Amino acid sequence: MTGVLPSQAIEKMLEHGEITVSDPPVQGQIQPASLDLRLGSVAYRVRASFLAGKGQSVTDRLREFEMHRIDLSGGAVLEKGCVYVVPLMEGLDLPDHVSAVANAKSSTGRLDLLTRTITDGGAEFDRIRPGYSGPLYAEICPRSFSVLVRPGMRLNQIRFRTGQAVLTDDQLTALHAASPLVDSPAVIQDGLGFSVDLQLPGSDLVGYRAKPHTGVIDLDRIGEYDPRDYWEEVRSSDGRIILDPGAFYILVSREAVHIPPEYAAEMAPYLAMVGEFRVHYAGFFDPGFGHDAAGGAGSRGVLEVRCHEAPFVLEHGQIVGRLVYEKMAQVPDQLYGSGIASNYQGQGLKLSKHFKVDPT
Repeated sequence: MTGVLPSQAIEKMLEHGEITVSDPPVQGQIQPASLDLRLGSVAYRVRASFLAGKGQSVTDRLREFEMHRIDLSGGAVLEKGCVYVVPLMEGLDLPDHVSAVANAKSSTGRLDLLTRTITDGGAEFDRIRPGYSGPLYAEICPRSFSVLVRPGMRLNQIRFRTGQAVLTDDQLTALHAASPLVDSPAVIQDGLGFSVDLQLPGSDLVGYRAKPHTGVIDLDRIGEYDPRDYWEEVRSSDGRIILDPGAFYILVSREAVHIPPEYAAEMAPYLAMVGEFRVHYAGFFDPGFGHDAAGGAGSRGVLEVRCHEAPFVLEHGQIVGRLVYEKMAQVPDQLYGSGIASNYQGQGLKLSKHFKVDPT
């Protein structure tokens, strides 16, 4: 099988010990094309972000950079602006032909919670070499909000692949012709380009900006927080907004995106030279995303945007990112949004699941 491994293959990897666990897997942990990773019981506050590097273990590097340890068993706050390393409940003993890539989950990205996976001997974040055998760690840096975490929480996820799975531009063009991937003309260049929507129908509300001083968010509390305590509304009457350096924004794509069941996708940056901002590429797009959305095929992509060096004018329809499509090795037994807890199927402009939809 060549391509991204589906849910049924991930189940077999668990059975064969190619994915190791310190605690039994829980319901919903296996997604259509990925596995959620669970926090362990201790967090290490470190002086700086790091990679283990060739020939070194994360444990070795922790001896250099650890400031103190935090017991997570009763719940603990990870403070905004600090860097933590948390051993995960999952480890790997991969076959030589299987590699892996990790990414933050959608809800993690929408809280501006920088979460990356590191490994022993690793020279890159979130990229795991074929045949890797060893533990997994999450590096966590809350950037907008302090968060309360506990063991077993799932902030990032991992996807497994064999061989070359990424579609070329020619293959992507053919796929779009056969099964439209967006509800507008496709911009295909090293993936499928998507743009920002700053002219939402019937409203001048186009996004949200994180407030600089807020309370803690307990990641187990779903639908309980008033958005007004954490977010400022961003409005536009002329299809443009000015991004402030260092600020974090939630916006939405102009295109409705469709991921056919035989494919998966990953959000990636567009071009560094188009502006002094970055669209945070948290999360994978699972097979079936936007496939059975209410009102027709396609779901909007939520954009997590951070401006860098200078104020930047962002305009309606500006291309801000791209989707890299990959072939599945098999169609998953369960598709996104089809009978599983898929929080963002058929979404529009939407904050993370922790916030009330209609505050009163």
